[in-house]
Amino acid sequence: MVRYAIIGGTGVYDPRILTDLRRERVETPWGAIEVQIGTYKGREVAFLPRHGADHSVPPHRINYRANIWGLKKLGVERVLATTAVGSLNLEMKPGDFVFIDQFMDFTKGGRPLTFFEGGPDGVVHTDVTEPYCPELRKTLIQAAEELGLRHHTRGTYVCTEGPRFETAAEIRAFRTLGGDLVGMTNVPEAVLAREAGLCYAVISMVTNYAAGISPQPLTHEEVLEVMAANAEKLKSLAMRCLEQIPETRGCSCGKHTPPLKV
Repeated sequence: MVRYAIIGGTGVYDPRILTDLRRERVETPWGAIEVQIGTYKGREVAFLPRHGADHSVPPHRINYRANIWGLKKLGVERVLATTAVGSLNLEMKPGDFVFIDQFMDFTKGGRPLTFFEGGPDGVVHTDVTEPYCPELRKTLIQAAEELGLRHHTRGTYVCTEGPRFETAAEIRAFRTLGGDLVGMTNVPEAVLAREAGLCYAVISMVTNYAAGISPQPLTHEEVLEVMAANAEKLKSLAMRCLEQIPETRGCSCGKHTPPLKV
């Protein structure tokens, strides 16, 4: 059974860290997804490129429900997701890793946000007081310390709709509200993972300072350059974490909602 998955964000499209690779197509109520499945130190891992293998899907058009449902259907229990983020916090510098512990949702309603749409299954309100798996976050922090990587153990991720970057005024408002990082993909992904009962944690890599903080206009090329420069560190961190995840789940991530019937 495939119990582990990596969701690769911008600049993270290298499943060659796994051996014995095979492709698998998984049908879901929201369409099919395609993952690559391989082995790392005896553990089967599914690799899912969030934006598509050729980075052709913008943040607001990602089929988040199909992605999470498909991983659940494969038998996945633990998910490590990567995100490229802009920093609102001067302490969180380009190249740093941040293991976020909270999010704020500023998407605009164009994305399906839940598996629970009412009807015969009733209304479900999911607890996201602690939206990311504490056990996975602890493992990521330990791995980063062992590897000597610059990292931050907490951070608040502000999710915007995209695909445009934010205005300087928006960034000032997000900073006032307590945001540390800004990105375009973690909601609804984190929420859906919680609804599916998956352990889910995020490796956020700071690629730039956000609008109004950065001394120059923001470009996607800048993001890709920083990701490329730190790709090996990111892979090492993810793999070290996969090695150290406990076999038995010791968290409550699977107990917040009724089981999904996949």
